[in-house]
Amino acid sequence: MPGHDPGPPRPPLTDAGRERLATLLREHYAHGQLDLDELRRRVEAVLSAQYADEAAAALDGLPALPATAGGTGSAGSQSGARVGQRRRHAQSVQPGEGWVPTAERFRDPSTRKIVRVWIDPADQSRHYIPDEETGT
Repeated sequence: MPGHDPGPPRPPLTDAGRERLATLLREHYAHGQLDLDELRRRVEAVLSAQYADEAAAALDGLPALPATAGGTGSAGSQSGARVGQRRRHAQSVQPGEGWVPTAERFRDPSTRKIVRVWIDPADQSRHYIPDEETGT
């Protein structure tokens, strides 16, 4: 149908993404935010998921983990920036492992490129990735 937006892409879940989310769930367990049965249920959901958005749902309802000195490595290392440095508008060259795309897109005022918003389920941070589907 003309003008119909098919929605965000559904990236497949990689083994690295699966391991990252399972590790986050184990950290929530270690902080007492999950009991053992809930940990098992959520890890099973991650292990059986085929897509990143399905696996990220296993983190629904969990609070953000306390920050550590080394950080989780989610935003800084995935975007190519050093810890403590951020690109303008939290832009990244490519999505990090386990990030989930949203339907939200906009034109970046500084680069004039169309970017898509991706969410890191570990901390709910927003990241802006150039949207290759639009050809810009």
